[in-house]
Amino acid sequence: MAAEIRTEELEYRSDDRTMRGLVAFNPHVKGPRPVVLVVPEFWGRTAYMEKRARDMAEAGYVGFAIDLYGDGKVTEDAGEAAELMNEALSDFEALKTRYRLAIEAIKRHDGVDAESLGAIGYCFGGSVGLSMARQGVRHDALATFHAGTSGLAPIAGAIDTPVRIFSGAEDPMAPVDEVERIAAEMRGAGAHVEVTVYPGVSHAFTNPGADDKARKFGLPLGYDEQADRDSFQKTIAFFHDRLG
Repeated sequence: MAAEIRTEELEYRSDDRTMRGLVAFNPHVKGPRPVVLVVPEFWGRTAYMEKRARDMAEAGYVGFAIDLYGDGKVTEDAGEAAELMNEALSDFEALKTRYRLAIEAIKRHDGVDAESLGAIGYCFGGSVGLSMARQGVRHDALATFHAGTSGLAPIAGAIDTPVRIFSGAEDPMAPVDEVERIAAEMRGAGAHVEVTVYPGVSHAFTNPGADDKARKFGLPLGYDEQADRDSFQKTIAFFHDRLG
């Protein structure tokens, strides 16, 4: 029988914006649990991101799909998504503040173990997760999926976050040599980083809606069920090892 998962909205403020995240948890689990942030693709806090938060709750954690844009902004238009992403990236300090405030907000939740933090990031969200780790935001575990490799924040010092990077060998937004270079750079700053590259796999391989978006917008996207399943299973094993 599938676990009963409850979801609830969680609002928090960042500058002049109301940020709206979604919390997912199993109400029958007693005691505090590690929290796993779900850092969204450039489409925003979509139903797919909310599903991933529920997946984390089913795995025994508190899943928290965070808001990077404000007001829980979501779009189905690639042009608008790019505008939202570029606006967020134009002020990295504000973006880092939003990320930190999301952590602070979820740590106040009754079911959360405030001392145990994981994160999963997809596409833009994967890049954000890597940038945060490079800037000294500590995670007990961070996994990224088809994270773009351009425009990552510089490394600000020692990195105390273990990282798993899952990428496609045919992803033009994350060339394999760039993925390996970034991993080596982070290892040089003290991070334990493992990279898994899936042959023949393109961008957004974990998202079942990727093929439709590829056709609609002419983007190099493609869902791959095997890579999706394998990367998720490896992530759960990684989290069980690092978070409990």
